[in-house]
Amino acid sequence: MTQNKKTHFGFQTVDEDAKAGMVHGVFSSVASRYDVMNDLMSAGIHRIWKNAMMDWLAPRNGQELLDVAGGTGDIAFRFLDRAPQARVTVCDMTESMLVEGRKRGEAAARADRLSWVTGDAMALPFADNSFDRYTISFGIRNVTRIGDALAEAYRVLRPGGRLMVLEFSQIPVPAMQWAYDRYSFNVIPAMGQAVTGDRDSYQYLVESIRKFPDQDSFAAMIREEGFGRVQWRNLSMGIAALHSGWKL
Repeated sequence: MTQNKKTHFGFQTVDEDAKAGMVHGVFSSVASRYDVMNDLMSAGIHRIWKNAMMDWLAPRNGQELLDVAGGTGDIAFRFLDRAPQARVTVCDMTESMLVEGRKRGEAAARADRLSWVTGDAMALPFADNSFDRYTISFGIRNVTRIGDALAEAYRVLRPGGRLMVLEFSQIPVPAMQWAYDRYSFNVIPAMGQAVTGDRDSYQYLVESIRKFPDQDSFAAMIREEGFGRVQWRNLSMGIAALHSGWKL
């Protein structure tokens, strides 16, 4: 009898086969208030981080972007703001997140440039060499097998294509990390309860940040899947980080 492989769901140890459904439950629960909570949790700073992502990504007309775990459209809309003649496919495993994205006013105005697809980051429903750019913003830490998601990113990118990941990371100053941890564990779950009625989902989201690899370790994972010219930049002293790699 084979034993199921284990992974983490926040600070819990769970079967790998169970994690995707548990993550799906989290985002289905919070979808309708997801953007509001992002603003409250970060005091709006997530918008600055996403703009920094666009600055480094430098969108161009004619490019095709795949934005994974991008259900509410934040990255897609920013990309099209800077490159109105680009095309974006938003892929998310949680249909209710995609529904929220399609409800936004920006979606209707760009309907001919946007596609919304339900799919798994570890088994993308797209052909090899289909996209010029691949982004994932605050989503990769929720993937069961991060290496599989990075391998899929490499597969669907065209030669010369670029990966960019925006994710919570580690502050290199221990005292500052300690203070940030106190805020995260004491304030964010309580805020989630007050705004969405769901404390447990936000407890998971805080725990998942602490389980995610640090900047150098994640950069090494990107290199392991074949990407070249891998670089990273800290945002807000390392609360979040941007990682970039190229399919050379």
